Amino acid sequence: MHRPMEGVRVLEVAQFTFVPAAGAVLADWGADVVKIEHAERGDGQRGLSRVLGLETANEGSTFLPIMEGPNRGKRSVGLALEKPAARPVLEALVRASDVFLTNFLPGARAKLRIDVEDIRALNPDIVYVRGSGFGARGPEATKGGYDSTAFWARGGSAAGVTPPGAERMARMPAGAYGDSIGGMTIAGGIAAALYARAVTGEPAVIDVSLLGVGAWATQYTVNQALMRGGPLPVREQPRYGSATNPLVGSYRTADGRWIELTMLQPGRYWPEFCRLAGRADLATDERFDTVDRLMANAGVAAELVADIIASRPHDEWVAVLSRGEGQWAAVQNSWEVGQDPALRANGMIARVVDAEGVERELVANPVQFGETPVTLTRAPLFAEHTDEVLRELGLSDDELIELKLEGAVT
Repeated sequence: MHRPMEGVRVLEVAQFTFVPAAGAVLADWGADVVKIEHAERGDGQRGLSRVLGLETANEGSTFLPIMEGPNRGKRSVGLALEKPAARPVLEALVRASDVFLTNFLPGARAKLRIDVEDIRALNPDIVYVRGSGFGARGPEATKGGYDSTAFWARGGSAAGVTPPGAERMARMPAGAYGDSIGGMTIAGGIAAALYARAVTGEPAVIDVSLLGVGAWATQYTVNQALMRGGPLPVREQPRYGSATNPLVGSYRTADGRWIELTMLQPGRYWPEFCRLAGRADLATDERFDTVDRLMANAGVAAELVADIIASRPHDEWVAVLSRGEGQWAAVQNSWEVGQDPALRANGMIARVVDAEGVERELVANPVQFGETPVTLTRAPLFAEHTDEVLRELGLSDDELIELKLEGAVT
C-alpha cells in the first residue's frame, strides 16, 4: 500500500523525544527523514545510560528503546552546524526538503542560522516547524522545558492526578509521556500544512509547545474552570465507585490487581453485572432495583461491588466480565500493554530488526492507513548515513574526505 507521506522529505535538527517523535511518525507514514546530529556528540539522548532507574540498553547491544521510539525509520547525518565548512551541506539539504523540523531554542537557532528567515531564504516553499516548551511568543519564548515541567506540571495533569493532601506530587506514568503525545500532535500539524501547501501553494510556520499540548490534554477541566471564573473545587472521591454510580471506578481483585469499571449507564448494566458476578439477587434488591434507587444508594452498592471484586483473582474477573456488554478494563503494566491482544491483532506492536540482526518489537504509532499495519525499520546508529546522504547531494569521495578532515561531518 502507498504510504501517505512517501515522497515527502523531512530535515530534522532536533534531539531528545518531543520533536524527534514527530519525525518518527512521519517516517512510519513513508517520509524520508534525515536527522542531523552533532558531529561529535550526536543526539544528547544517546548519552543517557540510565532512565527511571533502569539501564537504557542491554549489555553488548546497540538497541536503545529510548532512541528507537522517537527515531525509527530515519537516516542519521553527523554534521557540525557551527563549522563554516558544514554550511553548504546544510543548505543543500534544506533545498532538497519539504519540511524543516527543530526544537532548538531561539538563541541556538540564531547562532546556527537555522531560524525561519534563514531557512526560507534557501527554500521559500519549506514548511518550518518549531517545537518548544512554552510557545514561540511571550516572556518564556526563550526558555527550555521538558515534558515533566511544561506538559505535566504546568499543563495541569500533575495537579489532576495528585490526591488532596498528598505528600508528593504524582509523577508521569511513563518516560517521555508528554513528549510522545506532543510528537504525534506535531506530525498531525505537518500533515495539515503539507495539504494546505498543495492546495494553496503557501507554506506554513508551525508552532507546537509542550505547555499547549498539556493544556489540550486537560482541556475539559481547564474549560470548566474558565467558565466558573476560578479554580474548580477540590472533591474527595469516594473510596469505591462514584458519588452516584457504583459501576464507575477502580476495584482491587483478590490477588492485588485492579479492574477499572466505566459503565456510565448504571440502570442498564447493573443487572448484567450482578448476574455475571453471581449476585443476581442484588439486581432486585429494593435498594437498587431502579435507576434512582441505585444512584441514591451508590455508596452502599459500591461497597458491595468492592467485596465482590475482592473475592476473586484478576484473571477470573477478566474472563467473567468479558462475557458482558458493560465497559471495563484490566489495569495493565507496561509488559502487559506490549502483550495486549487487541494491540497485536491490529498490528500496533510492530517488529523491527536491530543493527545486530536481532528481531525486536516497538509500539507503532496509533494511526493506521488502509487497514495495513506499519512496517518499521530501526533507528539509525550515530551518523550512520552521512556518506549515503551526502553522495545523494552530489558530493564526491574527495569532498567527503575533506569535510571529515575539517571536522564538518562525521
